[in-house]
Amino acid sequence: MTGLDLSRLRALAGRRAAGGLAALAVVWIVLGITTPRFLSSDNLVNVTQQSAITGMLTLGVVLVMLIGHLDISVGAVSGLGSATVAVAVVQHGVPEVLAIGLAILTGVVLGLAYGLLSTRLRLPGFVLTLAGLLVALGLQLQVLGRTGAVNLPFETSLVRFAQQAYVPTPVALGVSVLVVLGVGALGVHERRRRDRAGLAAETWVRLGVRTGLLAALLLGGTLYLSTARGVGWMFALFLGVVTVLDVCLRRTRWGRHVRAIGGSAESARRAGLGVDRTVISVYVLCSSLAAFGGVLAAGRLAAANQGTGGAELSLTAIAAALIGGVSLYGGRGSAWSAVLGVAVVQSISSGLAMLGAESSVRYLILGVVLVVAVAIDATGKREAGRGRV
Repeated sequence: MTGLDLSRLRALAGRRAAGGLAALAVVWIVLGITTPRFLSSDNLVNVTQQSAITGMLTLGVVLVMLIGHLDISVGAVSGLGSATVAVAVVQHGVPEVLAIGLAILTGVVLGLAYGLLSTRLRLPGFVLTLAGLLVALGLQLQVLGRTGAVNLPFETSLVRFAQQAYVPTPVALGVSVLVVLGVGALGVHERRRRDRAGLAAETWVRLGVRTGLLAALLLGGTLYLSTARGVGWMFALFLGVVTVLDVCLRRTRWGRHVRAIGGSAESARRAGLGVDRTVISVYVLCSSLAAFGGVLAAGRLAAANQGTGGAELSLTAIAAALIGGVSLYGGRGSAWSAVLGVAVVQSISSGLAMLGAESSVRYLILGVVLVVAVAIDATGKREAGRGRV
């Protein structure tokens, strides 16, 4: 890609992220007016906690979409992860840490199978993961057995972590300050690096505004949530995983390979990049995150049953990734797209539940938002195409 192409793609990515933020602002304003309780600190704590579960799945979907593939089985893999950890702990007395490891291992195995079949047999990701969805659903039913449901005792560490563990406010504020300082320092470093290379760089004003907004969001959000229960450890864990993957995508060779494959797998292969190895690693990460999301869901619900996970959760995760700004065509988006997209989706679900709206209304609204997101993505794709002419 030329420098002009990269600049254009960055601009398009920024435009999609701005669109996602605008969508979130509209949703919060409308729901805040129609349902004042929606913006209460107690409800927003619930939204963040639920976002952590769906967000783990969405994060995996983001990675797969970045390489130009699609995984529609994350919901089913999540359900399998829930069933595995619940049955292992309750029916077989397996220590919780080991049970969580077993659940994640199911995701690793499925992801490895997807990656190997995709790279060796060149099977389309959509068809491959459709088959995986059915396999995971079948395994979930087998693991749960005839009862079809397993309840986790409330005294288990997993349930306490998902339901009752919150970050002490001084710690949350301290981490927020460190994050703001770190992001600001990285922004200054990047600006100076581009200046030295003679490349277009972000203006000091824009950098200052961006860092200031981040500070207001993190510190203000932490203080507001602390008026209720505070920031849940589960949500903090989700943000930590997002941060690590964001750094990996932007600062490591693996991350550059992911984006290159999403731009053009054939060009990446001709350039000597390890395409197959990268594709396999992405599928493994995606399914592992989905299984871990299922573990968190089991803790949050203190149970696992036949309705945990499923195709609807897969569609929700895919919709959240698209709403968050990830391109269906691969190569564009970021790990933070998962946070933005899932915030929009969970806000809509929470607000409509407070209004007493039926599920059909939620599906209709999410469908409209998704169409808008895809239309923006398609428009960006055409503009990027014209830029290369």
